[in-house]
Amino acid sequence: MTNPQPTPPGMTAFSVWPVGRVLEERDGDLQIIEIDPQYEPALSGIDERSHLWVLFWFDRQPDRETLQAHPCGDTTRPRQGVFSLRSPMRPNLIGLTRVQLRRAAGRRLFVEGLDALPGTPIIDLKPATEGAPAPD
Repeated sequence: MTNPQPTPPGMTAFSVWPVGRVLEERDGDLQIIEIDPQYEPALSGIDERSHLWVLFWFDRQPDRETLQAHPCGDTTRPRQGVFSLRSPMRPNLIGLTRVQLRRAAGRRLFVEGLDALPGTPIIDLKPATEGAPAPD
């Protein structure tokens, strides 16, 4: 995951690394995120949340230079800037999805609504505070 472009003047380069992956395995309609063992302590309390923001890396999208695309790949629609679309083509290959957390079991999170492919690296999780808290 290297940046093919030089760091602009006055900016600092930084690194992002995966904290887990989307598994191939599913539980019915639910996708499973598995967090790497060293990050398991960071999951403490996550089962109290009903919704999460999942940040992931578009690891199958090598194109970081395309700045406009057709919405949903529909070439009958005019191109728009990638910052106005959910396109995986972007300068930084970061995806973001709000999911419903159905349950947590150890390092596995069973979620609904994730639009990342199996094997996709997860780079962070954050509580979606605008959603209602999970029932006690």
